[in-house]
Amino acid sequence: MHAIVEVKGVGKTYDGGVEALKDVALAFPPGQLSTLLGPSGCGKTTLLKIIAGLIVPNAGEVWVKGRRVHGPGPERAFVFQDFALLPWANVLRNVAFGLELQGVPLEQRHEIARRHIAEVGLRGFESSYPNQLSGGMKQRVGLARALTVDADIILMDEPFSSVDEQTRRKFQEELLDLLRHKQKTVIFVTHSIEEAAYLSDQIVLLSPRPGTVSRIIRPGIARSKGPDEIRRDRQYLDTVDEIWQILKQYIV
Repeated sequence: MHAIVEVKGVGKTYDGGVEALKDVALAFPPGQLSTLLGPSGCGKTTLLKIIAGLIVPNAGEVWVKGRRVHGPGPERAFVFQDFALLPWANVLRNVAFGLELQGVPLEQRHEIARRHIAEVGLRGFESSYPNQLSGGMKQRVGLARALTVDADIILMDEPFSSVDEQTRRKFQEELLDLLRHKQKTVIFVTHSIEEAAYLSDQIVLLSPRPGTVSRIIRPGIARSKGPDEIRRDRQYLDTVDEIWQILKQYIV
């Protein structure tokens, strides 16, 4: 399958000589959810931001839809771990903000934003401000904003890490349900082995810093099964165990 995102020999060294990534080569298939997983400090978020065009690598290059990345682009949307909402704007304005930057007329962008607000379960909160929302609701706003710009590729940096386990599981199920209907390509950073195994078509395991590709795992779990069935599925359990056997070698 032709890749929608290609990472070719990417390396990144920060000021002070800290080498975050070294010679990373990856291909991300269209319409699939790929997870970046590895020990803390292995460069997961750095790699995600390089793909987003938010960070410039010292070596190598990233190609998206056949074009080399030189910065952010409309075909990529980023969902930040810390929500990155505008505190002075209500939910409707926050969700529509990407369209506002694109120059979409007010009435049209509000219509599109309202549709995606409803999709993520926030109908009725259009006039609320970020300081009136729970962490889970803020994350829904961030996801709705990414969906609103209709990017082909959604980049998600530990989007569910700030919510409790029950909410996290609900978000995971809702994300998979959305993707079934949206046919988006998602690149997802997480620290959770179980989350990676549950969500992913492809799991990229990164080694400790400097991050390199240690292993690529494709769980092959039947998505036609329900959430509880998947978590009891032998393929899911074997994937969790396989990942753990690799990652535990990196624990000092």
